[in-house]
Order: sequence, then structure tokens, then C-alpha cells
Amino acid sequence: MKSLSPSQKENKRYLIVKGTNLQKNIEKAILDFIGVLGMSRTGLGFIETRGDYAIISVDREALNEVRASLAIFPEKISVERVSGTLKALGKEPRKPFK
Repeated sequence: MKSLSPSQKENKRYLIVKGTNLQKNIEKAILDFIGVLGMSRTGLGFIETRGDYAIISVDREALNEVRASLAIFPEKISVERVSGTLKALGKEPRKPFK
């Protein structure tokens, strides 16, 4: 089978999320806010979960909806960082010019 060309692949964004019981709460927040069809469009994937932190991947087109759904969820879930690659997600943010 021939593989997809780069222009046809999904563009992912990776998020570091902080909160409690993240596996269940993230899915519930997205389902409550944008529904089942919206959930399928997000392409949600859990990369890593440790304690009160998780790294998730979402489709680039659905990033704003995912952030909004996490922001309005009753339990506190905060997005700490967003990046286009997992490698850059772990690096320190650049300092702005003065």
C-alpha cells in the first residue's frame, strides 16, 4: 500500500495539560462541549500520562475547540504548553527581545 504524501497527513499539535483524573476528564470535557462528531474531528490521542500531567495530541484545525472545552470544564484543567513537535514541547520557552 502506498503511503500518504505529507500534504495529505493530519497536522498534529501537542499539548501539556495539568489537572486531576485527566484521562476521563479531557474526554468528557470535549464530548460535552463539541459532541461526538467534534470529538472525532479532534483526533485526540494520549501520548503520556503522569500524575497530574498529561501530553495529548490533537488535530491542528481543532486546537481552539479543544482549548475552549478544557477552559469551560467545571473541574480545573489547564493547558500549560502547545507545540508542533514533541521535542520542542520539552524545551524552555524562548525569552522575548527587550
